[in-house]
Amino acid sequence: MRALILSDYHRLDVVERPRPQPGPGEVLLRLAATGICGSDFHGFTGENGRRRPGQIMGHESSGTIAALGPGVDARALPLGAPATFNPVVVPAEQAQAYRDREQHAPGKLVIGVAADVQAAFADYLVVPARNVLLLSPELPLHLGALIEPLAVAVHAVRLAAPGPESKVLVVGGGPIGQSVVLALKMAGISQIALSEPAADRRELVAALGVSVLDPAEGPVPEQTAEALGSPADLAIDAVGVSPTIADALSATRVGGAVVLVGMGTPTLEIPAFAVSTEERTLSGSFTYTARDFADATTWAGENADALAPLVSSTVRPEEAQEAFRSLAAGEGPPGKILVTFDDEPHNDTGLPAATEHSAETTRKEMAR
Repeated sequence: MRALILSDYHRLDVVERPRPQPGPGEVLLRLAATGICGSDFHGFTGENGRRRPGQIMGHESSGTIAALGPGVDARALPLGAPATFNPVVVPAEQAQAYRDREQHAPGKLVIGVAADVQAAFADYLVVPARNVLLLSPELPLHLGALIEPLAVAVHAVRLAAPGPESKVLVVGGGPIGQSVVLALKMAGISQIALSEPAADRRELVAALGVSVLDPAEGPVPEQTAEALGSPADLAIDAVGVSPTIADALSATRVGGAVVLVGMGTPTLEIPAFAVSTEERTLSGSFTYTARDFADATTWAGENADALAPLVSSTVRPEEAQEAFRSLAAGEGPPGKILVTFDDEPHNDTGLPAATEHSAETTRKEMAR
């Protein structure tokens, strides 16, 4: 099978690797598409310290079920069915104790982060059956790769627990900020503003039906109050650098809340008085619970039209090096780039046309 290997920082190569085989309780997925996450291209440059040369990265994926290991129920996970996977793998012995907070399990591994585990920039991937979720047949298969970042956003929104009348500022209009907008709408929130310096990202987000702010046009707190009618009750920072967390804090009301979901830098300078003397709550958000991921999967299956605008382009594996280089240099498109690992024909939107994947089709694909 083909796989993208991080041969060195700033270098990805397409290599041939043996196709993995599922063991007991495991599923083999034939991957159709894998999204390039911000953590992937920061890993590509070596700046986040969370990826290393020799690794096969990738964790935002969709595909079809290609084979089942011993003990996996074929009625629940039929061959050829469209599927995605939750990358947060919790040991079976910890699953009950960390139910609904799986991301806290001390023994967890995250596919795509764990350097010694082959991840999803490849034709095939083995994952535990308990981490596989079936996709709606109504959802174009490649859009299933957007479920993982949507789950990140769903978790961040649920941590803050905004009410339907809450006024929310999102800081950062990249793929996570875009997903946060959808997660807020999923939660019934309608009063949303988003701050983003890049014009193409502001245009994409505006099409999602929220107010967009350009930080170059004036202080973000003032623009937020004008757009929402008052300071925000909640700010979600989808960037995670010192200037954005400062904007998030200063744009919220006294007693408001800020959720940090972006990880733009390992160290932040925080205006402490904006937290203490004005009693704001600052919370971190990392990945998601299994319930968050399952709910994002269900919502995606019913809202393909809302997800589709978040994909800016698709590239083949041999084009991934240039796509990663562009993203790392800040030259990428406004939305998500998907690396596609199938050979489906493309329609005029640039996304592969939806096709029905039968078990026989999957068996033929496995011969590759």
